[in-house]
Amino acid sequence: RVAVVGAGVCGLTATKCCLEEGLEPTCFEQSQDIGGLWRYTEHIEAGRPSLYPSVISNTSKEMSAFSDFPFPEEFPVFLPHAQLLGYLRDYTKRFGLQEYIKLGTTVISIRKRPDFATTGQWDVVTEASGKQTSHIFDAVMVCSGSFSEPSLPLHCFPGIEKFQGQYFHSRQYKHPDVFQGKRVLVVGMGNSGVDIAVEASRVATKVTVCTSRGAWVLSRVFDHGYPWDMVFNTRLMSLIRNSLPGPLSWGLMNYRVNQWFKHENYGLQPDKSCPVREPVLNDDLPSYILTGRITIKPGVKEFKDNSVVFHNCPEEEPVDIVVFCTGYNVSFPFLEEAVVKMENKHASLYQYIFPTHLQRPTLAVLGLIKPLGAIMPVTEMQARWVTRVFKGLCQLPPQSVMENEVNKKKKNQVQRFGLSFDEVLKTDCLVYMDKLASFIGAKPSVLGLLCRDPRLALTIFFGPCTPYQYRLGGPGRWEGARQAILTQWDRTLKPTRTRVPAGSSS
Repeated sequence: RVAVVGAGVCGLTATKCCLEEGLEPTCFEQSQDIGGLWRYTEHIEAGRPSLYPSVISNTSKEMSAFSDFPFPEEFPVFLPHAQLLGYLRDYTKRFGLQEYIKLGTTVISIRKRPDFATTGQWDVVTEASGKQTSHIFDAVMVCSGSFSEPSLPLHCFPGIEKFQGQYFHSRQYKHPDVFQGKRVLVVGMGNSGVDIAVEASRVATKVTVCTSRGAWVLSRVFDHGYPWDMVFNTRLMSLIRNSLPGPLSWGLMNYRVNQWFKHENYGLQPDKSCPVREPVLNDDLPSYILTGRITIKPGVKEFKDNSVVFHNCPEEEPVDIVVFCTGYNVSFPFLEEAVVKMENKHASLYQYIFPTHLQRPTLAVLGLIKPLGAIMPVTEMQARWVTRVFKGLCQLPPQSVMENEVNKKKKNQVQRFGLSFDEVLKTDCLVYMDKLASFIGAKPSVLGLLCRDPRLALTIFFGPCTPYQYRLGGPGRWEGARQAILTQWDRTLKPTRTRVPAGSSS
């Protein structure tokens, strides 16, 4: 019996993977509906992620799909939250997950049983309608997400206690009306920060975005108008990126991202001290900087009563509203601290999933990773491996080996990404997916296919690394995988080719 905590993207695919392996899942969701991050509500619910209405996915539908369930061909290439939620509902229905999900049920605590060393079992206490219930589970999959506890480090902003304007975390943001006629400062340059700045600039008097480290900005519309991730995340591109020495790889990335516009001229070029940062996906930002709607500034030095001073900028800038886009903390209030050890705000987990010190590998954390690509297929691959570990079909290495690997990875990530918590969680999704797929025997062999099915092999190597590749063989093999790969561009172009000019080749 497996307890699954949360019915968002991770929880749904975890529940399905349990069923595929013949395990008995019970998925506990504290709110009254599935969808997690992708379920929009006008009011902000405690302990739940909060979206603003204009959110659109940063990864294309073909790269974001679960590996045996492509998005409908008529869906747009990048999805508004309502359609993504619709897809999750269809997935739940298609694989009969509803009966295993208990809505309105909060997980209060998860504790090892006294005989954990021999059984690996857990005592789980849940609460629904004010009534608490105790359960015993053989294993636990933590799928509670990392976007519900805002990080607002006000101590890092001298003078904020004197500031007389309004300020709030991006989690509180819903509509741009609040910025009408105001002078707005957005602190932080992740995807939410840039989205909010762009929306605010349509109604505000002035919008400034401050960033201490800069960021690479990509458009969803990439080479020849194709989706960015279908061009960027191919096996060929990954091989080139990961085979080159660090400085050369950085130089290539730098050249690539500056083809759209020269970041240095827009005040956006990242510092060389942290060469790899998650790119910001926004099609409007460069043109809004060009037209003066948005100004980029360095980090905040201090706040005054009605203004702000930036580093290396002597003059004060008047400000009415500040939006802190400073990310989120990760916490597991239902777990004892000893179960998932947090160091410097990040958890020490083998392959970002398993605590290394448990006597039995019966607890897994899913989705605590920021791939440079789509999260849905990554969490699905995590769940496919975890359920086979739970079942005893895959073995974890000894504790010392796992701890060494975690420490080595941490060191490499710090060198590559800088020191902040978010960066430690970032990884090349293709390399990571291949690694997990090899654990369960589902990694596609391009060389093997070259003899049997050269067309498919070439599509897999030179084309986008869509999730269907991991259903061609091994456990969970899906008959439709080959066809889904060969028709991936058809589904991509279907919603955009709504007018075919006379005399066109298609």
